[in-house]
Amino acid sequence: MFPIRDDNQTLRKSIVTFGLIIANVVVWVLVQGLGTSPTLIESVVTLGLIPGELLGTVGAGTRVELGPSIAYVIKGSPHWFSLLSHMFMHGGWLHLIGNMWFLWVFGDNVEDAMGRFRFIVFYLLCGLTAAGAQIFSDPSSTVPMVGASGAVSGVMGAYAVLYPRAGVHVLVLLGFIPLRFVVPAFLMLVYWFLLQLLSTSFDQGGGVAFWAHIGGFIAGVVLVFFFRDEEIVKQQRELMRWNRWKHQRGERPSSS
Repeated sequence: MFPIRDDNQTLRKSIVTFGLIIANVVVWVLVQGLGTSPTLIESVVTLGLIPGELLGTVGAGTRVELGPSIAYVIKGSPHWFSLLSHMFMHGGWLHLIGNMWFLWVFGDNVEDAMGRFRFIVFYLLCGLTAAGAQIFSDPSSTVPMVGASGAVSGVMGAYAVLYPRAGVHVLVLLGFIPLRFVVPAFLMLVYWFLLQLLSTSFDQGGGVAFWAHIGGFIAGVVLVFFFRDEEIVKQQRELMRWNRWKHQRGERPSSS
């Protein structure tokens, strides 16, 4: 199920969510060269998170070959800045667009429920926890980890706790037939989480950091209780109920 939009309006403008999306796009353009090689490869190796290099579990000078024309050498000093920089790097156009789309659909309401500064801290903590989960799953991995998906997974976990009954418009492809319908956020997000868990059993080095997704989601579920503003959440839930009632009466929902 791919989310298109939700029926959950915000009370304030989503400046941080929009800013994070812009930051990721700017990095993609200026640092990663719009995904062109060798700029993309160099950026991923330099700014991506490599567990074996970070923890020193792989010896300095070790040559790592990720593909026929993709190779790099493990350096002696760990790149601790990669714990943050990897969150703004991506491996391709679809990777970038997918992460930013999920952030746009779910991030605005979570930002609204926390406030801008707390949302930034929450987002980064989820990303760090996601990185920790991926590192723990394979401390000697030499595959660079990049992407905002760990932090975005945290946002999704928080959304599932805050607004489980919010309607999410999803797109499902049955062969070549696209189907669009509305499901409760809790159903869509728990389905996504279970899919990540299931994927860990079948992943054969396909390059997807499923444990980062899982770790980020769980971090979001836990941390949201420390970062949310109860009054704002209450107001948002009241607005959802009001708009749902108006929709049932055939009236247009309130705008924000």
